[in-house]
Amino acid sequence: MGLRIHFTVEDLARTRVDSSPRPLLELSMALRLLQTRDHPARYGAWRRHVAGQLPREARKVVDLAPVTGWTPDLVSLTDTGDADVLVDRLRSWSRRQVRTELADIAEQQALPAWTRRLVDDRRELHLFLDTLLRVHETVLAPWWPQLHARVVADQAVRVRTAAAGLEAVLAGLSPQLRWEAPVLEVLSPCDDDVHLRGRGLLLVPTAMAGPLPVIHPTASPQPLLTYPALIPEHADGLLTLVPKVSGAALSAVAALLGRTRAAVLHVIAERPGCTTKELAGHVGIASASASEHAATLRAAGLVVTSRHRNAVLHTPTALALDLLNAPPQAVGLPAPQARPVPRR
Repeated sequence: MGLRIHFTVEDLARTRVDSSPRPLLELSMALRLLQTRDHPARYGAWRRHVAGQLPREARKVVDLAPVTGWTPDLVSLTDTGDADVLVDRLRSWSRRQVRTELADIAEQQALPAWTRRLVDDRRELHLFLDTLLRVHETVLAPWWPQLHARVVADQAVRVRTAAAGLEAVLAGLSPQLRWEAPVLEVLSPCDDDVHLRGRGLLLVPTAMAGPLPVIHPTASPQPLLTYPALIPEHADGLLTLVPKVSGAALSAVAALLGRTRAAVLHVIAERPGCTTKELAGHVGIASASASEHAATLRAAGLVVTSRHRNAVLHTPTALALDLLNAPPQAVGLPAPQARPVPRR
């Protein structure tokens, strides 16, 4: 049993890894994780926290994201962008679009009887989407910047692996994916063949990877397959990731930065996925010093570190980018003084 994705030479040429934010896709996978006991050390505290915060009506959203099987785009839209923008996009769906989407899922598995009201009653659809957005705000939003940093760090690793050929990337994505050229076998309860027909495959690393990969064979502009993003070194449980920080917290983080450490962070932001050796070369310091500064920045939540073979790769977090892009006043630093205009 499983899905078999068939590649041609053209498909291999057009296959790529993309870490663009896909909040509803990540949400659908998080909801699957919420219904299992997989990886208790990593997700146990998160499950307990989320379970106590979800509104009662969230049950309907969870029902449309089964642990195994298909999830409609009403919950797992693969488009990129902010969650509220994507939900507004779903609000604009016509009755025909909603009916077609649910009918396609119903051909694969049974759907709850209440889903019929989503087609016939616009108010019911909008209430469901309101709930979907609240579920996202509870399940993912507090940790979204850090989760996305993990995805970006994974992409940096895969780009380096691709130097040895795309087949090396396909062979090392996940234990649930097996590359036997020219076919990528996907562990799945479904038994089917997917022919890419020259469109290639979009590989999407996901921070909230569930028990099985997710494939969207009709995604536009090309079929999409998820795989679990690498867990960075020194990563603890999900709830050790801090929600979006306040200005006061940014000020405290800024106090850690001297001139050299600020240069280290700037290089990492400009060259995400750089190795310690590359980092040292660009800053002009010894590798041991670069490693020490990166470790301090990692402890402050500014850098994510991943390992690729014998190299250690450094990627900035969203907090780091906020810090680098913030005006001086936002991080407790004095505003630059304007230079006096010389008199003629």
